[in-house]
Amino acid sequence: MGKVINLNKFRKRRAKLEREKQAEVNRRLHGRNTAERARDELSKRQLTRAVDGAKLEGGKLEEEGEREARDDSEEETPEPGGGRPG
Repeated sequence: MGKVINLNKFRKRRAKLEREKQAEVNRRLHGRNTAERARDELSKRQLTRAVDGAKLEGGKLEEEGEREARDDSEEETPEPGGGRPG
């Protein structure tokens, strides 16, 4: 007579191996330790600071440029009524 196999234990063992295999894949794809996350966060903050420091403070210049563009476009628009004296 052959060896008796408990199918529940067999299924559980197979499921556990599948979970471990999936966990390994997830660790490779998403796993980072605390030091790596801290290093990435620090470099992100430094990059943000560098970019913000390099921005030109041109709020007034932009407004003046927009105003000039609006003034130019207003000159080209005809007056209501065709501009003919009535």
